[in-house]
Amino acid sequence: MILIVVKFKTKPEWSDRWLGMVADFTAATRAEPKNLWFDWSRSVEDPNEFVLCEAFEDDGAGPHVESDHFKQAMQDMPHALAETPHIINTVIEGENDWSRMGELTID
Repeated sequence: MILIVVKFKTKPEWSDRWLGMVADFTAATRAEPKNLWFDWSRSVEDPNEFVLCEAFEDDGAGPHVESDHFKQAMQDMPHALAETPHIINTVIEGENDWSRMGELTID
């Protein structure tokens, strides 16, 4: 699986509108056949920081980046951002889903 985590720092005047602005992009990405998840979170320490955690089957990231909705998002996002996003992009061999936490088990 390809796991991608991106931190987006928005301009303060865009922070309350960010999730609405990326709603179509989010829905279109979640509908991609090779998308495993595409989840947004907002920092509890910085209201202008959003974290996107996304995952794709091994051959799914290429079509995602080549999609019309991705290209449109790359055009739409910059005016709302305060800086270039930070990203972690890695491949996790043999996995396509979340694992259970071994240190904390709920029966």
